[in-house]
Parts: sequence; C-alpha cells; structure tokens
Amino acid sequence: MKIIADQNIYQVSEAFSDMGTVVTAPGYKIDREMLMGADMLLTRSATQVNKELLEGTPVKFVASATIGVDHVDTEYLRDNCIGFAHAPGSNAESVAEYVTAALLEICVKSERKPSDLTLGIIGAGNVGSRVYRRARSLGMECVLNDPPKKALTGNEIYRPLDETLERSDIISIHVPLIENGENPTHHIVNAEFVSRMKQGAAFINTSRGKVLDEKGFRTVCSRLGIIVFDVFENEPAISLETLRLADIATPHIAGHSLDGKLRGTDMIYASANAFFFKRGSWDSEKCELHLQKKTIDISKSKDPVYEGIKRAYSIMKDDEKLRHIYSVPEDEQMKFFEQLRSGYAKRLEFTHFKLLVSEHQSKEAAILKDLRFEIEVKTAAAQDSTAKPV
Repeated sequence: MKIIADQNIYQVSEAFSDMGTVVTAPGYKIDREMLMGADMLLTRSATQVNKELLEGTPVKFVASATIGVDHVDTEYLRDNCIGFAHAPGSNAESVAEYVTAALLEICVKSERKPSDLTLGIIGAGNVGSRVYRRARSLGMECVLNDPPKKALTGNEIYRPLDETLERSDIISIHVPLIENGENPTHHIVNAEFVSRMKQGAAFINTSRGKVLDEKGFRTVCSRLGIIVFDVFENEPAISLETLRLADIATPHIAGHSLDGKLRGTDMIYASANAFFFKRGSWDSEKCELHLQKKTIDISKSKDPVYEGIKRAYSIMKDDEKLRHIYSVPEDEQMKFFEQLRSGYAKRLEFTHFKLLVSEHQSKEAAILKDLRFEIEVKTAAAQDSTAKPV
C-alpha cells in the first residue's frame, strides 16, 4: 500500500512501514494530488479531511492521531465507505500534567495555596476528569460542568454553568469543538461568559482555540486574573494582541508529551491493522520512549510539589519560546508557530521521573505519588551527604 502521513505523527514511518510505503509531509501541505495512488491517509489536526481533499482519490482508510475530529468530515467518510479512526484520550495525561503545572504557576504568581482555591472544570471527559483528580490531589476544591454527562447520568456532581463560574477561582476549559447541535462549544467563552466569572479569577484554555471568541474576550478580560492560553482561535496565524493578554502562553503543545504522541500512533496503527485485516509487527514498547527513569532530588526544597513538577516540566520555558514571535517578521510568524510545534522538545510524562524526598516530606510525597511520580525517601544519612542533586 501507499501511505501518506503527516510528518509530525510520532514514529509513523517506523510503525507503518510494515503495511506499505510511507510518504511523509507537513500536514498543511497534504493535498488531493498527493493522495492520488494512496490507500491510506494518516493525519493530525493541520489537515482538513473533507470532500475537497479526498474526492477522486483511492484512499480507503483515514486516521487522525489526535483526540479531536473537528478537522475531519466524518459524514463524508461514512457516506463514501472510507474507514476512519482517531486516538481519543491518547494525550489526556499530557494535557492534565500541563494543566497541573499551570495551576501551580497560578498559585505562585497569585501567592495563594492550592487548598485556598476552587477550580471550575468545563468538560469532564478524558482530560477534564484527569485534571479533576490531579487538582483534588493538590488540595483544590473542584466544580464540574458537563451538560451532556449530566443529561446522560443525572449525577449531581455536574453543576450548572452559572454556579461553576460564580464559585470558581480558576476556570479550565476541556471541551471538544462543536459547531452546532444541542451543546455547541464554538465561542462558548465570550464576553458574556467572562462577565459571569469571579472578579480576578484565572482562566486556562487547552482545548480548542475556536472555543474562545478572542475579540469578545479581549473587551472584558481586564476583570480576570492570570490567563493561560495553549490554543488560539486562528492557528497558526495567532493574534499577537491576544498573546499579549496571556500571563502564560504556549504554542498548542499541552498534549505533546512523547508518551501521548506514542499512544496516538499506537492507537491508529492498531485500527489500521484491524481495518485491513493485517497482523502488525511494530511494537511500541520497544521504542526510545521506554528509557531509564530520570532522578530529581527535591529533599531540601521548601516547596517540593512545585519544584518537583517544575523540574520535570517547566511550562514557563515553553512560554518563553513562544514570546520570541514578537521579534519575528509578520510574514514569518505562522511558520515560526508551526516550527515550535513540529520541533517541540522531547517532553516526558511524570511517570518517567523518580523524585528523592526527605523523611519530613511525607505529605508532599503522597501528593507527588498521586500525580504519578515515583518517590524515593532519602535517609537522614543521605540527607547530610554533600552530594549534589541530580
């Protein structure tokens, strides 16, 4: 088979080479001409998969190594008997860890403890539910808002939007992009939404850029506290005016851990093999990701939870890299944004880190263990050693 794939799908050539010839290209450059003669298309969100792209091509199967499918016309695929798969939940742990890092930065910047804050989570799916568990581990009170889940379950844990906005010191958005229907999310965050939030509340968006009406948001965001953006409305042509509003801003990389990318590839590889009735030979367990754990000594830290997370993943370093866009010529800014994503550093999830703690940090150690770190307690003798932390 001939397989056309987005070059940013992690290990795509290694995985799919046993199924045919893999040709990779930037997602935004994949077009109909390239698909002539292709049996399979493997994408990420940069490729709009629709009639205009696929009509007249021999493509039999499409897969997207992403959790969302707003870039795919699934009705067209179904009506034309083209198989489809994606990777729901593949990067949920990565996004949840990103949000955890953002929450602790908000605490530091606002000089408040996690236990003093209430987090409102809009959307309690794969990501939102994980954010909920991590925020609870940090000691935060949480309010969940998810109308579809409330309608399905009737569970009172899901609260109305007004109550969520009124009670929460921080709002974090975790919804798919839905243009219409009973519960549309396109521009759900607008001037009216922000006006109902607590004065001085923090705001985090790691879902989809078009969930937020940037123009309306800019008119009222002065009433908010700390603002965190990982996604923007018109990526990759992001608004620098919107970027300047953010206290923390990153180039749509919340879900870009190596673990999340590998899970995405693994899921679409399994689906492709099932669709074509093949038995795949690629084993994701043997890839470079499964490395020895990295050790971090936080036994002398005054704030071991914050320091442990920051040293495993520094969200502010990603913010600093994006801010360089201000010095990039306007006609090069889209390319710069895309390069930050495609050339993103190899970020490991918390399970790859062993944290060394002191015997007096048992409370913090329990929190960090809940956040999926491996914990090792240093003895008093080891604490007194002059060895430098790793």
